[in-house]
Amino acid sequence: MKETVTMLNQQYVVPEGLQPYQGVTANSPWLASETEKRRRKICDSLEEAIRRSGLKNGMTISFHHAFRGGDKVVNMVMAKLAEMGFRDLTLASSSLIDAHWPLIEHIKNGVVRQIYTSGLRGKLGEEISAGLMENPVQIHSHGGRVKLIQSGELNIDVAFLGVPCCDEFGNANGFSGKSRCGSLGYAQVDAQYAKCVVLLTEEWVEFPNYPASIAQDQVDLIVQVDEVGDPEKITAGAIRLSSNPRELLIARQAANVIEHSGYFCDGFSLQTGTGGASLAVTRFLEDKMRRHNITASFGLGGITGTMVDLHEKGLIKALLDTQSFDGDAARSLAQNPHHIEISTNQYANPASKGAACERLNVVMLSALEIDVNFNVNVMTGSNGVLRGASGGHSDTAAGADLTIITAPLVRGRIPCVVEKVLTTVTPGASVDVLVTDHGIAVNPARQ
Repeated sequence: MKETVTMLNQQYVVPEGLQPYQGVTANSPWLASETEKRRRKICDSLEEAIRRSGLKNGMTISFHHAFRGGDKVVNMVMAKLAEMGFRDLTLASSSLIDAHWPLIEHIKNGVVRQIYTSGLRGKLGEEISAGLMENPVQIHSHGGRVKLIQSGELNIDVAFLGVPCCDEFGNANGFSGKSRCGSLGYAQVDAQYAKCVVLLTEEWVEFPNYPASIAQDQVDLIVQVDEVGDPEKITAGAIRLSSNPRELLIARQAANVIEHSGYFCDGFSLQTGTGGASLAVTRFLEDKMRRHNITASFGLGGITGTMVDLHEKGLIKALLDTQSFDGDAARSLAQNPHHIEISTNQYANPASKGAACERLNVVMLSALEIDVNFNVNVMTGSNGVLRGASGGHSDTAAGADLTIITAPLVRGRIPCVVEKVLTTVTPGASVDVLVTDHGIAVNPARQ
């Protein structure tokens, strides 16, 4: 018998592409050690995580901006990459804000060669507008970013994703821990498509950390850091509730437009954009909804405390949240079962199999400028300097049944209604109504 087995082993040819059995742990060596099996993703330092990620010069790195003005991850990681001598990187952050001004030096020193983002503001926006970069910055919408990634036009080599807490296997969400930011809708896309996913976490929690916005099978490496973000600064920048009488006047008028639009009926859906007047519309809708005995089916997009308030009062049945705009929204996401986290693919990707913005009845959006053809600029000032964000503006305007733009006629000494906008982000074909402090204009194409 032994001679027969020996003969068969000598004559047997392993088919091309197949490997002979090499043992239980040959392809999974960490299984041989209980400690290694449990802790194989954990890095002792950010530098170790970067080295283990396989990042090389010229590659693409990504970040999310769920912490908005309180984000600390971008500057922390970029400083370490510069210290380690990396060059010619493409930076693909879901957005960049005022706090990211240290990127200026990294661009000057050749660490960053190309940028993809939905927004640029502050000193960084000013410097780039003045010609800081050789390569033009690629501005995309939130939904457009997902399409770029899915199509392969934007390939993420390493995603550095800040989370308030996670377990040692990488299950993470944004609504637990001391620095909760709420929805990780942007980060979910990066976690799905990046070649390597590195989580930066403030706290460790017991396995399994569920519900998980980012799941263990998407995460390669984890490193604990002191801070990933300041939750108190999530509302900084464009997200603010207004007490300005002019903005409240605009908001009241916009609520009147919604009431008489034909879409204001039981089961309607809505989204409020950033900017004082747009956010304040929610306040004025409450009385109208009660008076007409109307309940909204869902609220979409960046969710604020005012939307949460209507949800908890039973006036909005569900909240679909791709980004939480304040602490109340982050709290609600953790507590309310019908406050649902969605990715930006589910939110607004025009190439997805089902973007929620296509189900919108009404969206209220702000503007830096709008022209006589209803084209909207939310990206640059009248001087051409980058000072805003495309965000989901064009995505939701195209998807909604009724798109309302709120803006004062004049902001400071600069007109908001102009003959022709300098930068078109949302084309007039997607805009239905403009509400200003001096009156309401309906797009002639809708009359």
